[in-house]
Amino acid sequence: MLESIAFSLGPIHVRWYGIILGTAALIGLMLAIREGKRFKIVPDFFMDLLLIGVPSAIIGARIYYVAFQWADYKDNLWEVFMIWHGGIAIYGALIGAIIGTSFYIRAKGYNFFRIADILAPGLIVGQAIGRWGNFMNQEAHGGPVEESFLRDTLHLPNFIVNQMNIEGTFYHPAFLYESLWSFVGLLILFWLRRRPFLRAGELFLSYFIWYSIGRFFIEGIRTDSLDITGPGWLASLMNALWSPMKIVFEPGVLTYGGNIRFSQLLALLIVIAAVIMIIIRRKKGYSNEHYSDPIVSKLAIDKNKVVNEEETDKGVNYDSNRTI
Repeated sequence: MLESIAFSLGPIHVRWYGIILGTAALIGLMLAIREGKRFKIVPDFFMDLLLIGVPSAIIGARIYYVAFQWADYKDNLWEVFMIWHGGIAIYGALIGAIIGTSFYIRAKGYNFFRIADILAPGLIVGQAIGRWGNFMNQEAHGGPVEESFLRDTLHLPNFIVNQMNIEGTFYHPAFLYESLWSFVGLLILFWLRRRPFLRAGELFLSYFIWYSIGRFFIEGIRTDSLDITGPGWLASLMNALWSPMKIVFEPGVLTYGGNIRFSQLLALLIVIAAVIMIIIRRKKGYSNEHYSDPIVSKLAIDKNKVVNEEETDKGVNYDSNRTI
């Protein structure tokens, strides 16, 4: 089993989880900066976005988790702030990051969807890399499996198989499934953003569609899903949609006693909403710009307009003086 602590500085322990997440954020930042140069957006803009997005993501991830596990925190409110004890959720992180960065993007005069398109590959590669932090912590795994399934069916290397042996039981490497799904998604986004038919905002929405489809099916094998108790027909629908996975996988147990995995339900709703948004934005003309069109800040447009008006006024005054 691999150690979750990379090194220690006295009483301070630096964990692989943090190193991997930091690496994921930096690689995502590099992808955004590189693509931003095509649109003449300075690197500092994306660096500032990272400084805003990361804290917003952490706050959103924690609020999301605590909201579903409120019974565990209501009698000990200080525990809400102790994120090092565990308890964050990726969808909450996305919600927090979107809210936090949207204010900054609009303050700089940019259209949110144009910038979000540039950020989409960085988001999905960040998730692909970040899942290996779960691997180091032996968390976010699926239900129990036979060792032979990991070695002979999936042909996984020893270091993964050994890490999936938790207290004598082998588990599905759900982190690996999601990481590979995200890496494939990254390649698809790279391909899509060079297609002439792609409109503004559609790469960002495509990211959500791809990630959520994978999350819906992978979530079904996990044993730590946040769940809710919903109507029977909805639970039956979710199970029916997931049923093709039963050819290879057994569903993970619902730990908290509900009948619907909330991440699955949210993933389904996101896919539907994203498809509808793409259709509506095209029909209503909200996405007339193509992905490859220039990105210009409204602040720059307004500044140029003021300068032009001032130059025009000066020209008028000069002509008037000549006439006199």
